[in-house]
Amino acid sequence: MPADSDPVFPPIVLTFSASDPSGGAGMQADLLTLSSMGCHPLSVITALTVQDTTGIEGLLAIDADWVSDQARALLEDMQVDAFKIGVLGSVENIAAIAEIVSDYPDVPLVLDPVLASGRGDELATDDMTHAMRELLLPQATLLTPNSMEARRLADLDDDEPSLFACAAKLIEAGCEYVLVTGTHEATPQVVNTLYGKSGVVRSDTWARLPYKYHGSGCTLASAIAAMLANGLDLPEAVREAQDYTWHALEKAYRPGMGQHLPDRLFWAREDRDARAEEPAEAVAAADATQSVRRTDVPGTH
Repeated sequence: MPADSDPVFPPIVLTFSASDPSGGAGMQADLLTLSSMGCHPLSVITALTVQDTTGIEGLLAIDADWVSDQARALLEDMQVDAFKIGVLGSVENIAAIAEIVSDYPDVPLVLDPVLASGRGDELATDDMTHAMRELLLPQATLLTPNSMEARRLADLDDDEPSLFACAAKLIEAGCEYVLVTGTHEATPQVVNTLYGKSGVVRSDTWARLPYKYHGSGCTLASAIAAMLANGLDLPEAVREAQDYTWHALEKAYRPGMGQHLPDRLFWAREDRDARAEEPAEAVAAADATQSVRRTDVPGTH
């Protein structure tokens, strides 16, 4: 079959992250989010964790050569449309990934600086934070810290620096944009602010939801990477990804004894529920139409 008749494939996003066996955060959150938003995810595991919905009990960083080999094998085989970076596991992994992404300066890079779990378990040492600041920030299209991470990464002398000052310092360190999320701030609503070199680019306000969530930051960063891979400009990608993430949190569920998990497939369940409410005759007619359409696709009959 000639190449020009090949089916169009979805945008491809390569994510570097740690595995979360609970499926709430980390690599599993990235894969669910990217798939839900119409992308094909590629995965490079940076660390293994022992964790559930209550917190992290242990983390084992993958050897940096293995991290590099995973990524190089994928990048030599497929062309990616965006990078997303989460938990990195070690200074050596940070250095290896920084070297890899430097070979692809035109590919958007979303860096989620996960420094601690929702319970407060440390996921990045001071050396790792320093390496992230020196090696990855200068290559990031977008950095997505919460307010506590922004203050820690900016490392300003002020005891309680403003988020504006923190964002300015992080942009000065080299990243193009910074989206500071306001979940941890004492405000009636959650205010997320996107900063660029000229200052505030956009500010979005969201109703504060009632629970604590496992994987909300991973979901947001991956959703932005998906929107960038789909061709949206960055400010619009940030807006669309926030909307998706808020709805995933609104529909969150609590399968364990700890935090709620975002429902990254909420839209599919809404479609199913809406379909269940349709009259049986309408459902049967739709099924018949789909059956006819399927027989028109080459290779399905």
